[in-house]
Amino acid sequence: MALTLVTGGTGHLGRDIVDRLVRDGHRIRVFARSPAVRPDVEWATGDLATGVGLREALHGVDTVINAATCSPIARRGGVRPVDFFRSPSAVDVEGTERLLSLCRKASVRHFLHVSIVGLEEATLPYARVKLAGERLVRASALSWSVVRAMPFYYLLDKFLSGLAWLPLWPVPTTTFDPVDASDVAAHVVTCAFDGLRGERTEIGGPEALDLVTFARQYQDARKLHRRILPIGLSDAKARGMGIVVSRGVRGRLSWSDWLRANRET
Repeated sequence: MALTLVTGGTGHLGRDIVDRLVRDGHRIRVFARSPAVRPDVEWATGDLATGVGLREALHGVDTVINAATCSPIARRGGVRPVDFFRSPSAVDVEGTERLLSLCRKASVRHFLHVSIVGLEEATLPYARVKLAGERLVRASALSWSVVRAMPFYYLLDKFLSGLAWLPLWPVPTTTFDPVDASDVAAHVVTCAFDGLRGERTEIGGPEALDLVTFARQYQDARKLHRRILPIGLSDAKARGMGIVVSRGVRGRLSWSDWLRANRET
């Protein structure tokens, strides 16, 4: 059976991709700095940022799903002033370039890269880093696919939980459609094995709502009572912050259903 390597397989999206691959009966290897205790997959220890262990991890691999990324904003669940000036590129740019080079040498047949909707107009340094990595994939001689996804529900949850201590929540009125990571994983796995290549259909959530509505649903689910101050943003500023509406397939799980299923997050 063909072997699939998943980078970023211990992250939020990566875990869901691995679950989907296992459920569909694929033979998979996960590349990670700290392998998890999971006997139903093969583990390869290494670091995409340095390249340690990567050549060995690609041995015998037919398909690579590159879900690895390094977003300080996502890790901490909020934005700090430094995020407006720089974002690390060791994983998303240098790591992607190294991975592509070694994939060519290993004769990998399909390289699928997970990216983000709306990168061209986003202005945060992390978005520029992600776009640089994506462009490396698009310029590669490998047989490649790019799947762009909207921000995940768990990130919106982190952001809103960070406002919980405030009596007044300033929230943009802009519309967007975040998505459940498991819905993205299902779409990614389909695109990895359906035989098609190139820029694939992007994926967003089932509902395009304004952020004020998302915040109110969050407060209802978490039994919070905070005043919300709607903030108007121009379309250009919203796109610069990555607040857009996707134009592709839709996930199935709604924000309110996700909140009910994740009461302890």
